[in-house]
Amino acid sequence: MIATKDWIEASYNAGRSWLRPLEGLRAHQEHQSLVPVMVPIRSLGEHHRQRIEDHLMQLEPQDRYLRFGYAANDDQVRRYAQNLNFVRDEIFGIFNRRLELVAMAHVAYSDQPGTNQCAEFGVSVLKKARGRGYGARLFDRAVMHARNEGVSMLFIHALSENTAMLKIARKAGATVERDGSESEAHLQLPPASLDSRMAQLVEQQFAEIDYSLKKQAKQFWDVLTQVQQVRQSVRDGRHQAAE
Repeated sequence: MIATKDWIEASYNAGRSWLRPLEGLRAHQEHQSLVPVMVPIRSLGEHHRQRIEDHLMQLEPQDRYLRFGYAANDDQVRRYAQNLNFVRDEIFGIFNRRLELVAMAHVAYSDQPGTNQCAEFGVSVLKKARGRGYGARLFDRAVMHARNEGVSMLFIHALSENTAMLKIARKAGATVERDGSESEAHLQLPPASLDSRMAQLVEQQFAEIDYSLKKQAKQFWDVLTQVQQVRQSVRDGRHQAAE
């Protein structure tokens, strides 16, 4: 049986990552007290498939090239989204206040015999959401989840020019091997712990609450916008009748 103090300590450690400041903050903040930033990362399911496709379709040509390793056209992007396996793999996403998927990560688990303890990581971030450390946060979330699923080796296959992704991998301690225009990074993961399981539970709950609040806020503003449009139509009708 797990002692109460161990649960408390695990809960405390689970929340510490929320207080880690994001990378990419403005230079003038370097000598100031950084404001803690929490990034809600939500697990995505089958009902998010269209949002995932919309997200990938918004990627600029160069971003598609870096994400897929080739100049993926619209049909190839749609095929990728439609073939996502939400039962086998894990897909994570970050939503903005408009419930637009601005960043996502795909942890693909190997289904080959003898390699079931391996997984591959891929990430994409819309241009307007860059500079906030979303890629690094998604990588941390993927590592934690993979650990808890019993994965011992996480792979990242990227083009050598994808310096942002390779920098994240190196910072996490991954070994990067370059072969011409392509690079392969692999990170040895420690076994799951009470801290990692508690951290995943806490982050999932936080992300669900955040998404629910954003959804309610969006519904409110949508209704308010409709009411304002109706009012404007009434005003316009009055003006026309008075002329």
